[in-house]
Amino acid sequence: MLNINAKTFNPEILYVFDAESTGPHSGKNHHHDFFEMTVILEGESFYNINGQLHQLKSGTILLFNPGVKHFEFIPEEKRNKQLHIGIRHFTIERFPRDYFPFETTIIHLSEYNEAFFQTCEEIIRERHEGKSGYDVILKSLVLKLIVYILRDKNTNELENNDLLLTEDERERQDLVNEVKHYIERNYMKELTLNQIAKELYSSPAKISRIFKEQLGDTPINYLIRYRLEKAKTMIENTQDISVSEVSRLIGYEDAYYFSKLFKKYYGSSPTHYIKKEELL
Repeated sequence: MLNINAKTFNPEILYVFDAESTGPHSGKNHHHDFFEMTVILEGESFYNINGQLHQLKSGTILLFNPGVKHFEFIPEEKRNKQLHIGIRHFTIERFPRDYFPFETTIIHLSEYNEAFFQTCEEIIRERHEGKSGYDVILKSLVLKLIVYILRDKNTNELENNDLLLTEDERERQDLVNEVKHYIERNYMKELTLNQIAKELYSSPAKISRIFKEQLGDTPINYLIRYRLEKAKTMIENTQDISVSEVSRLIGYEDAYYFSKLFKKYYGSSPTHYIKKEELL
């Protein structure tokens, strides 16, 4: 069975949405620089995947790794309902970041099929109800889907060993995962690159270089984004919380500096964001 490291496995969920479509319809050929899971819940459709056309029916799961070209075609009078999930910044042990290392994009589950599709329906209910904290629940449910895929006996036969990382590549990927894990567990504290490097028995230059190679950003920028995402979640799910309190809880003693960062990232100040949440 393919494995994940429970300590460092914390993917970023880019989007989760369901959609119903009726033909005739033809999408645009495209690919992503992240991983996308598409689940056909009802009906049927045609998907062109890397130049090959496939007729797909309900119960089909599509795993689009980065770079896989695909588009959908729905004939006239045909309809379907699908669930689409975008994910990045995850690793399955021994394989490249953001990849499901299977020999095929199209999979069907056996022993975990019922549990998988029940979880899909739960995701759709949570998304449409939009209750407080729904985004946290959505993430936990997406993680369940991933585990069901990795556990299922059908997928255990699909492992693509051509994608296996070398020992050096694995060490570099593991270092980035450890840096992310340390930041996510200590974001509320005062952190510096030197401190992170010391805790992980590495050098600041090495960590910065490998982190940028793997994720396209610096560890400090990752820390900033992670703090601001936590701040947004606090504002959305906590009543009567002040800007200064949010700032302090995510590791910024200077509330003014925090407000500038928040506005730059989300387009409005945390004060306006809090007021907007109070009106909902």
